[in-house]
Order: sequence, then structure tokens, then C-alpha cells
Amino acid sequence: MSVLITAPAHAAKVLIFGDSLGASYGMAQQLGWVALLQKNLPEHQFINGSVSGETTAGGLRRLPALLDSVTPDLVVVELGGNDGLRGFPPTQLENNLTKIITLAKNSGAKVLLTEVMVPPNYGPRYTKKFTQVYQDISKAQNIVLIPFFMQDIAPHPELMQRDGIHPNEKAQEKIATWMQPWIESALIQ
Repeated sequence: MSVLITAPAHAAKVLIFGDSLGASYGMAQQLGWVALLQKNLPEHQFINGSVSGETTAGGLRRLPALLDSVTPDLVVVELGGNDGLRGFPPTQLENNLTKIITLAKNSGAKVLLTEVMVPPNYGPRYTKKFTQVYQDISKAQNIVLIPFFMQDIAPHPELMQRDGIHPNEKAQEKIATWMQPWIESALIQ
């Protein structure tokens, strides 16, 4: 009789590095999509390094200390929305995101970048340039770009908080379901 012995999956540390969309704005953190990912993938450790209101400049300042304390295997970068809402130049967004990704890679972590889109408040030219930044960085840094998870949520008022910007509790499972295969794929490569 032979016994099949399987090695346990590598327990990875996954740092979610974002803004209010990752920080579970308007609800208890244990109800947010990052906590749901932890429940769905208990063999890995999810660290939520997201801060409501965070810009890419703020994230860039915070990241070195987080990388030192957490030593993640994977960093999921979900930043830029607040840059866009404040009308910051797309070149600033690109420079900051590139530096964030470079710092994460230099720490030995794999990196995923989530696309972020902004409302058309500043006109189609700005919106197009803003969105193009994510495509350009993904190609230049040779990293996977995750399509914006709010695309299928924002048009549905029943999935949004009253402010019309942040997803509500009902949307969190949808976001976790959207993000999970991207994260799992990155962890097995």
C-alpha cells in the first residue's frame, strides 16, 4: 500500500496596498474584500496596508517601512483614485506608481497592479491619459494589470454607498471573487 504525501502549499504573505477601496471605507474592516480573501485563502496571510484617502505620493512615503515590517511575497497595488479625484497630473501618477512598483520588486516581492479609473469630471482628455498610465506601467514594468474591479459595481446603486464612490458591504464578496484568481495565479508563478 502506498501513501501519497503532499507538501503544504507555500504560505505567502500578500500585502494589499491601496486606498479607501481596499481599506473597507464605511464598514468594519472584517467585512471588506481583503478580509474575505483571507477567509477564502486561509493558507496565505493577507496584510491590509490600505489607507482611506491615500494618494500615490502618500503610498510611496509609507511603503518602505511596510516592506521592511511585512516582507511580503506579493504586493497588490491599488492606488491612484485619489490622485485622479484631486486632478493631479498623470505624469505624477506614473512616476509615483513606477517608484512604488520598483520598491516592491526590489524587496523580492511579486507585484500586481490594479487598474483605477476616475469619473469624467476633468474631461475626456484627462480621463484617457489617467487610464493610459496603468496600461503603460504594466507594459514597462512587465507586470500583470488587473482590470478595475469597480467597473461592474459602480453602475449598480444597490452595491454602492450613498456617496456614490465607495462599494457597500454587498459588493465586497463580488470584489473578493474578482480579485482571488488574479492573486492565486500570481502566487503559483
